[in-house]
Amino acid sequence: MRKREVQPDQIKRIVVRAPNWVGDVVMSVPALRQLRCLFPDAHITLVTRPGSSGVLLDADFVDGVLIQDGLALRSVAQQIREWRQRKFDLAVLFQNAFQSAAVAFLARVPIRIGYQTDRRGALLTHAVPLPAWKNDQHEIYYYLNLVREVERLAGDMAQTPPSDPDFSLHVSEERKRAAFELLRQNASRTDLPLVLLCPGSINSRAKRWPADRYAALADLFSESGSQVILMGSSAEAEISKRVLSLTRHQPVVLTGKTSVAEATSIISIADILITNDTGLAHIGSAVGTPTLVIFGPTNPVTTRPFAATAEIIRQPPDCAPCMLRDCPIDHRCMTAIEPGQVFAQARHMLLRERAEVIA
Repeated sequence: MRKREVQPDQIKRIVVRAPNWVGDVVMSVPALRQLRCLFPDAHITLVTRPGSSGVLLDADFVDGVLIQDGLALRSVAQQIREWRQRKFDLAVLFQNAFQSAAVAFLARVPIRIGYQTDRRGALLTHAVPLPAWKNDQHEIYYYLNLVREVERLAGDMAQTPPSDPDFSLHVSEERKRAAFELLRQNASRTDLPLVLLCPGSINSRAKRWPADRYAALADLFSESGSQVILMGSSAEAEISKRVLSLTRHQPVVLTGKTSVAEATSIISIADILITNDTGLAHIGSAVGTPTLVIFGPTNPVTTRPFAATAEIIRQPPDCAPCMLRDCPIDHRCMTAIEPGQVFAQARHMLLRERAEVIA
């Protein structure tokens, strides 16, 4: 790695391959902000999968979003053509897959920086070893580490002072008004405290707190005078239907009925979001909504919501965190958590938030 390979004044167009999952995109926001600080005049294009871009509609740290998806040869060939046409000077690959490095290589991006994963090191001009601390620090620092490597390689540029990671996401007033209108159209009571529940998870059944627990929690909030809404993607519709069938007081179901952008706007106006360890947890944290995350098999050290307004609840047995997608025994990490516990902690968070607003 030669320092002269990265000349800051020659970096005019940057492409960043975002991670695939929505939650990881949110966790990469501090790194994107840092990259903007390093190259304030460069044009930064973020490449994401369909849907993920919805969390960044009002972002001021990227100049454009390129939607790309698919593993088919035709899709990859199209990506290569688009990247080549845009004449990028620098590619920063947050995604760990071989494909993103291959696209950058075949698109002839002259500087290609990413982690040395998935046997792709030869396709990168700067292959960064996986940090030894990867499983001991928050994922936010994993993405920041790549941008710090960019800064180190461009050694003649002014060093930016260390600061707390800024992962906040702005939601415009126009989008918030649209969220209120969407709630009214779906027969929700916007005059009541708004409680959002996300009982699903796309990539792991083991991360799901049981449906009967979510149903009991929904009833507790309904009986306390709150408007309860079930949220999630279309892939999580079945679990929301299961929760709905078990409730005494039926919540409004928006699962599968909103885009990521609309879900982000709704979360931004909610009083509290209660969810499994999913992408919505990170969105709630980033937009400043009180967020309570139910943790079971996953590691909160690396993927907890990164905000003072967010909390977690867990009752870890000896086998947690196992990181398994399906529990091979009795799902004890989740069944140990009772609806009353979650309700009490959520109520405490709401009372504290109201006290801070009044103060």
